[in-house]
Amino acid sequence: MRIARELGIMSISSVAMTLFMITGLYGLGMFAVHIAKADTVADLQAKIDARSADIRSLEQEIANYQKQIDGVSGQVNSLSATIKSLDLSLKKIQANISLTENRIANKTYEIQQLSSEIGEQEENVADDKRIISQSLLVVNQRSDQSLIEKILASESVSSAWNSMDQLARLNSDLVSRINSLKTLKAGLEKDKTTSENDKKDLESLNKQLKDQKQVVLATQDEKNQLLADTKQSEVRYRAILAQKQSQKEALDREVLQYESQLKLAIDASKLPTTGQSVLSWPTDNVFITQFFGNTPFATANAQIYGGKGHNGIDLRASIGTPIKAALSGRVVGVANTDSIKNCYSYGKWVMIDHGNGLSTLYAHMSVQGVSVGDIVGTGEIIGYSGNTGYTTGPHLHFGVYATQGVQIAKLTKGQSIHCTGATIPLADFKAYLNPLSYLPKYND
Repeated sequence: MRIARELGIMSISSVAMTLFMITGLYGLGMFAVHIAKADTVADLQAKIDARSADIRSLEQEIANYQKQIDGVSGQVNSLSATIKSLDLSLKKIQANISLTENRIANKTYEIQQLSSEIGEQEENVADDKRIISQSLLVVNQRSDQSLIEKILASESVSSAWNSMDQLARLNSDLVSRINSLKTLKAGLEKDKTTSENDKKDLESLNKQLKDQKQVVLATQDEKNQLLADTKQSEVRYRAILAQKQSQKEALDREVLQYESQLKLAIDASKLPTTGQSVLSWPTDNVFITQFFGNTPFATANAQIYGGKGHNGIDLRASIGTPIKAALSGRVVGVANTDSIKNCYSYGKWVMIDHGNGLSTLYAHMSVQGVSVGDIVGTGEIIGYSGNTGYTTGPHLHFGVYATQGVQIAKLTKGQSIHCTGATIPLADFKAYLNPLSYLPKYND
C-alpha cells in the first residue's frame, strides 16, 4: 500500500519508471529464487535418474527369473522341480518388492519435485497479481485526468506527449502481465492435477508392496508345508498328488450332479455381442495353457470334466503375477476353498459382476486384494496369482459366466463329502461362456 500511495502523487513519467523498477527488482528476486530451487530440482532429478537405473536393472533380473521358472514348469512334475520353482518364485517376488520400493521412491521424488514447481508457480502468480493490482491503481488514477490537465501538469507539451507514450507502454505491459498470469494459473492447475494423480499412484504402489509381501509369506508357507507333508520324499509326494487328484475328481462329480439340476433362465439378448473385445486380459503377458471346452486335456480327463469340457481358460502366471479386473464392476465373491481340509477346488478365488450380463472368475490366487462389495475399475489389480486349490502348477483359471445363470453357494453335507462348508460359484451349464468370445484376439 505504501508503494501505491507514493505512485499516486508522482508524474506519469515517474510512475512508469517506478513500475518498471518494481518489475525489474521482482525479476531479479525471482532469478535468485530460481537458482535456489534449481539446485533442489536438480538434486531430485539426480535421485530419480539413479532410481530409474535400478528399476531397469531389477526388471532385467525379474525377466531372467521368469525365464528360469518357465523352464522348470516344462519339466516333469516332481518334488525337486516343485521346490526349485517355489525358490525361484520367492527370488522373483523379492526382486519385485525391490522394484516396487524403487518405484515408490521415484514417485515420492517426483511428487517433491512437482511440489517445488507448484510452490514456485504459486509465488509467481501471487507476485504477478500484486504488480497488476498496483499498476491498475496508478493507471486508473492517471486516466481520470483530462488531456488538458496532463499537459498543464507537465513542464512542456513534448514532455506531456512523452508521458502519454510511457503510459501507453505501461498499459501494454499490463496486458502482457495479465496474459502471463493466465498462462501461469493454467500451468499451476495442470501441475496440481498431475500431483493429485501421482499421489493416487503412490497409494496404489504402497498397497501393491503390502500385497507382494503377503505373497512372499504365502509362498514360503506353501514351501514349508510341502516339505513337512512330503518329508522330502518323492514317493510320498506322488502319493499326496494322487490323493489330491482323487478328491478333486470326487468334488467335480458332486458339483456336476448339482449343476445338471440347475434350470436357470438365461436371456441371451442380455449378453454383450461376441467378438467385440468387451473384456480385457487379466494378465499383462498372455499365454493360454488350456482353452475352453472339450480340449485334449479335458477329453483325456473326462472323469474330472464330466464330458462338459473345461469351464474357462488357464493362463500361465507364475506365483506373484498381478491379476487385473477384466472389466469394471462389483466384487460379488471372495473365498478360499483351501480353508476346508482336503477340499481341492479353486483355492483362493474372486468373482466380479460387470453389470452387462457377464461375470468373471479368477481362481488359484495366492493373495486376494479385494473384498465383497468393492467397486473395481478395468485393469485394477485385484490380487496375485498362485498355486492354491487343485493345480498341476501355478496358473490363473479365468472363467466367464452369464450372470443370470451363476450363483455363489456354500456347499452342504448333502452336496459334497469333502468340501462341506466351502464357498464356490455354481452355474447352469448354459451359463458357462467361452472367454475368447469376449476377449481381444489371442495370438499364440
